Amino acid sequence: MFSRQMAISNLPTKLLFKTLLLILVTLFNGMISFSQETNTEEQLEEVLITSSRIDLPFSKNSRTITVISSEDIKNSTATNVPDLLQSIAGIDVRRRGTDGMQSDIYIRGGQFNQTLILIDGFKTEDPQTGHHTMNMMIPIENIERIEIIKGPAARIFGQNAFSGAINIVTKSNVKEQLKLEAGSGFYDKLNLGITAATNLEKSSHFVNFEYNASQGYRENTDYENLNYFLKSSIQTKNQPIDVIATFIDRKFGASNFYTNNPVYNEYEETQTSLLGVSTSINKNNWTFKPKVYWKRGQDMFVLKREDPSFSRNFNITNKIAAEVNSSFKSSLGITGIGVDVSETTLSSNNLGDQNRTAVNMFVEHRFLLINDKLDITPGVSLSYFSDFDFQAFPGLDVGYAFSDNFKVYGNIGYSYRVPTYTELYTNIPNFLSGNSELKPEKALAEELGIKYTINKLELTGAAFRREAKDLIDYVKETEESAIFVAQNLREITTSGFELNAAYNFVLFNNSHRVNLGYTFLEDDYHDTNVYASRYLINTSIKHHFTGVFDFTIAKIIKPSVTYKYVERPTESYSIVDAKVATDLKSFSVFVLFNNIFDKEYFEKDHVIMPRSNFEFGVSYKFK
Repeated sequence: MFSRQMAISNLPTKLLFKTLLLILVTLFNGMISFSQETNTEEQLEEVLITSSRIDLPFSKNSRTITVISSEDIKNSTATNVPDLLQSIAGIDVRRRGTDGMQSDIYIRGGQFNQTLILIDGFKTEDPQTGHHTMNMMIPIENIERIEIIKGPAARIFGQNAFSGAINIVTKSNVKEQLKLEAGSGFYDKLNLGITAATNLEKSSHFVNFEYNASQGYRENTDYENLNYFLKSSIQTKNQPIDVIATFIDRKFGASNFYTNNPVYNEYEETQTSLLGVSTSINKNNWTFKPKVYWKRGQDMFVLKREDPSFSRNFNITNKIAAEVNSSFKSSLGITGIGVDVSETTLSSNNLGDQNRTAVNMFVEHRFLLINDKLDITPGVSLSYFSDFDFQAFPGLDVGYAFSDNFKVYGNIGYSYRVPTYTELYTNIPNFLSGNSELKPEKALAEELGIKYTINKLELTGAAFRREAKDLIDYVKETEESAIFVAQNLREITTSGFELNAAYNFVLFNNSHRVNLGYTFLEDDYHDTNVYASRYLINTSIKHHFTGVFDFTIAKIIKPSVTYKYVERPTESYSIVDAKVATDLKSFSVFVLFNNIFDKEYFEKDHVIMPRSNFEFGVSYKFK
């Protein structure tokens, strides 16, 4: 039986007491401020959602979309993207370590392979295994906002947007600056960073470098990360050309990240890079958005760190893609047309040499009727994979705005996902086997939701259902089975609902935010009958509640508290994180307390998460 290890360090009692006292004072201040009257209002420009093929203001979309703004990011208790996403109900982030190391993202009970991650609209799916998608996450210092689409998005993006998509929009038009950052914390953690931005006569450039390292919170979870990021905008006679380049180098101990065998001492190194060029061309009523990009991934994994020759897997993937999205405005509404073509190759000592050509085409049209109160958007995506034939995936979005503050919407659509190369061809003796006969996953998903805004209170809710078939999982048919084998399970139906309430307000020139979310999920496995499953059976969240509380004291002190409650079929837990930050002229300082109630919990089986720990950081901006 596998033994769950305890964390290396706990917060001292005195420090924990001070933390709890700080939170009580923060909440008390917030309640006092909440009860006061104010005449000050803050008007914010509405966000234009760019993760849809047709760009629309946030309030005009007839889908469940959540936007994490730059202000939300700054005030949050998170220091990386996976931790930030944990504050959103319905998103299950299963981490295997600290500082965003090796995280998987699940939306509304879907698998990690069924969530598409984009950076500035560039698709970053991992064709090798899916586990490396979040390994290329850029530092939050570079992020302007995050757009989260829940529900089927295959009609919009094609492959991998099975249960949802997350588009990370990086910063642009940054003011001239030079900023230095440093931080430390428990487990010998060290963070160093430098950010520079300049605006020249015909171009602007934003550069960021970060170094993160730690000895790990348990045996063999040490890591060392290097993150390079560049974004440039070059002015031309017509439209600016945007260039993005990232490189992420990670080395980390991966104790039981993939296996439960206590004999193994797993270790991994990954390198991920993205180079993309895009622009936008407006001509009469047409808008064209062409882009080309290259994504490269390299992965070296060993089962025994002290003996690499025992089992060493080395993989290199390359994806070269070109994409053109266009929209046309007429008296009948907006028509969106697009096509993207990609060539993906894999060179692997375990999975073999593979290649895949993919073509995805889409068309949709947004009708506006009844004085623009009713919007109807039918569309279809046509996809071709050189190893999986043609697929057609229609969908429909409908919304009706009873007023500027109240809207009802619904959508229905088909989703799909082709298997990863690991699912098809992996062969780890006495543990895991792929299946070259796997079929693509398919699903029909429906959703009905509401959006209601009154003053500064925003309420949203949605009920949803996903009928999936041929879902891929590694299973053991019987107790006597020696290994997990990749198979298409017969059918799983996921249904549920979610509720969200957000209140942003300003009192005495101090900004405050309260954001609450709840998601309920229920899976019906029908006649699926297997002895053991690695991913799909009895692992998804059943109840998920999140709370984010941001306050401001004396205009410069900004405490924030994040609460998360998770209930799975096998366990439940509550986690509270707290941060206090302040800006003093050119200096910014923060202190962060994670898991302040010292809870023992697991997001992935056999991988215990850190107990109470502490982190601090400081930055200085040259003007």
